[in-house]
Amino acid sequence: MTETRENLIDPPGVGARSAASDDLLSHVLAQIRLTGDQVDSRTIAQADRLDLDAETSCVLVVVEGTLHMTGDDEGRLVVDTGDLVLLPRGPGASLLDASAGQAVVIVCRFLFDPYSLRGMISALPRCIHIRRAQGAEWLDGIVDFMMRETFNPEPGAALMISRIIDLLVIRTLRTWVQLGHTSGWLGGLSDARIARALKVMHERPMQPWSIDALADVAAMSRSTFAERFTELVGRSPLRYQNEWRLNLARDMLVRGDARVGEIGLRIGYDSEAAFSRAYKALFGHPPRDEPARPGRTA
Repeated sequence: MTETRENLIDPPGVGARSAASDDLLSHVLAQIRLTGDQVDSRTIAQADRLDLDAETSCVLVVVEGTLHMTGDDEGRLVVDTGDLVLLPRGPGASLLDASAGQAVVIVCRFLFDPYSLRGMISALPRCIHIRRAQGAEWLDGIVDFMMRETFNPEPGAALMISRIIDLLVIRTLRTWVQLGHTSGWLGGLSDARIARALKVMHERPMQPWSIDALADVAAMSRSTFAERFTELVGRSPLRYQNEWRLNLARDMLVRGDARVGEIGLRIGYDSEAAFSRAYKALFGHPPRDEPARPGRTA
């Protein structure tokens, strides 16, 4: 029997989700697969800088004093006692210093699976700042538990710390969504109707969604849906769907799942040439130039 295109690709997240995690945030985070790596507490003397690897993802929690973060994107950010900063792609060229006096900072490093959906990671904000008043109800408890495991390790402590960092990142993203400060797939979560449309697009990427069909899922009029989706996500629904498919293709190429032409067919392109053009337009290079995971053949 001939398989349809919908059957040629496993729905994203199959095997990675449970019935209890059937929301879009869980769905995407299951795809990008983060793992807590290390926790340490650092005391930063006045006028000194916090030394961090530029490209290492991390969460910073200021437990004493004030940190100042300076960079091209965020200007000068003041991180007070009890505040949290999430840097999904590391601090980059930003500088963090204790120019106002000594500061004590908890640094939690974490890693994204390098072969997961990189497009979804790159769509996260460069810097997420949660002030104490916005996160104290959950942050104090998580940090206290994490530090107990860090400084009084018992059997299984490494795994416990890793899982607590995972929880810290997920809770931070949830709070950021609730505050309504973000865009991209994360921004779409701030509106339950748009989130429903995003969810079906992620779950059934090969379905030929139309604006009308997605508006029905969102229980909105066609024009209101298209306008609201674009406002929150930063791109039109059909452009988002195409970019999501291409990100799935990129993930398959890196894993070495199939040849370029077959992957193009899987995500809905009728020819390898059309797939290659769309892929290059989004990622800046043709699919054949995408490096495969070591030990696999693309």
